[in-house]
Amino acid sequence: MAVRLRTPLGEEDVLNLRAGDVVHLSGTVYTARDSAHRRILELAARRELPFDLDGAVIYHCGPVIRKGGGGYEVVSAGPTTSARMNRYLEGILSLGVRGIIGKGGMNPGPFKGRTVYFAFTGGAGSLAAKSIKNVREVLWLDELGTPEAVWVLEVEDFPLLVAIDANGSSLYGR
Repeated sequence: MAVRLRTPLGEEDVLNLRAGDVVHLSGTVYTARDSAHRRILELAARRELPFDLDGAVIYHCGPVIRKGGGGYEVVSAGPTTSARMNRYLEGILSLGVRGIIGKGGMNPGPFKGRTVYFAFTGGAGSLAAKSIKNVREVLWLDELGTPEAVWVLEVEDFPLLVAIDANGSSLYGR
């Protein structure tokens, strides 16, 4: 089944999805890799997180960015391996995150009843970049560097596959 969703995602949005569904996602997506996950959890613990992740979608991605006169342009935005972020998963999901995009899957247990894992094909970063319409903001660029910074992206019809659903089903276990 093909579904169109817009962020922020609600509980019903994710509970109605099934592993194998195709989703065209629009709205705001936050990139986050290892260092960004650590920073997010540190700041959230002190109640100093500068953005709200309730209903948010996080993309495990270190984009290739070009800076121009009008701001930033995403040249490529392929996924990074999500399994590295398993150690941060419970903390990130406790902030209300409803979707994670990446490649290779994650521990499906924490997803049950609250969020979904969307897969995007590795090696197709230029295709992902075509769905990114705007870089709204970048956080921690100086401290973390381009790949590890949090890029706040506006996406339109980002093509994704539900690989782990909120019911505990996983395409990786088949």
